[in-house]
Amino acid sequence: MTHPLLDLAPLTAARFASIEDRVARLLDTRQDVVIMQGEALLPLEGAIRAAAGPGTTALNVITGPYGQTFGNWLRDCGATVHDLAVPFRTAVTAEQIRTALARHPEIDFVSLVHAEAATGNTNPVAAIGEVVREHGALFYLDAVASVGAEPVLPDAWGVDLCVIGAQKAMGGPAGVSAVSVSERAWARMAANPNAPRRSYLSLLDWKERWTDAGRTALLHAPAQLEMLALEACVERIEAEGLPAVMSRHASAAAATRAGALALGGGLEPYVREAADAAPVATTLRAPAGLAASDLVARALERDPGLPLAAGGGALAEEMIRVNHYGSDATPAAVRSSLAALGAALAERGARPVDPRAAREAADAAWR
Repeated sequence: MTHPLLDLAPLTAARFASIEDRVARLLDTRQDVVIMQGEALLPLEGAIRAAAGPGTTALNVITGPYGQTFGNWLRDCGATVHDLAVPFRTAVTAEQIRTALARHPEIDFVSLVHAEAATGNTNPVAAIGEVVREHGALFYLDAVASVGAEPVLPDAWGVDLCVIGAQKAMGGPAGVSAVSVSERAWARMAANPNAPRRSYLSLLDWKERWTDAGRTALLHAPAQLEMLALEACVERIEAEGLPAVMSRHASAAAATRAGALALGGGLEPYVREAADAAPVATTLRAPAGLAASDLVARALERDPGLPLAAGGGALAEEMIRVNHYGSDATPAAVRSSLAALGAALAERGARPVDPRAAREAADAAWR
């Protein structure tokens, strides 16, 4: 008996290359795009290990947990690292980046997360890219959460290494990812004796054996289901139109923020300024005396399919995440999430709670 997910024709090199080309168009880039056969941590780590080493001096911007991870990788590579950490309730500014670069003119590598879904903030990459370009440093960007939810433009912003994944706003699986690589970044990797070679982490292997070889023979058997899913994600975005997809995510964020403020019960946005809030997910601070993890658990008892989660690690007791991305960037998902949170707050004795006002505010804010 045949099965549509099992009995598939082999994925050809030409089909693989065509998917890369479609991802490049999504990013509006002329850089090389390499699709990596794993979750986005694969190219995120691979790019750092390829481009950084004992001679590297890095500015590592921390606006959430992934920035902390990048700093660990950079130090493990032997790089000298200067961390620029800002409160998770805000975003970094281009002026803060400029000041840090002026303080350490030897910096030649800058790492940044565009949107931190884990903390709900987003950073002004266009302005930051201009500062980094003026300084001459290599610019590494994690755009896994932001792609599809807000503009991601490696060429226009001067990003040398831009990593994306399918599992957030693109609405796809977590098992496939991609990175756009500038000529400067390829040159930096080629000059790095510690860059991974003959390794699953190796970007240089893909360049030499795939990109430079005319993209006619794949390095190994591709993750076929994930590749087809990535292709389907791009097709769906193309059909809806990228501006419409981004507008839908921005509307979901605005509606969630407005609805949470109107709901009451002591719930408030975790990211202070709306301009710093990511369109991919909205984070909320639980009222004093109530655990975010408990409120989320109670809300999910009402509807296990809601895009709700408590914050990770130490944030589990204070942060609620409304993950309105992909197929959940809809008015229905926002309304249902607010209603369930309102019921959970009421059950725990929070007062006053006004679900009707929350729904009306969310509907009014949906653009």
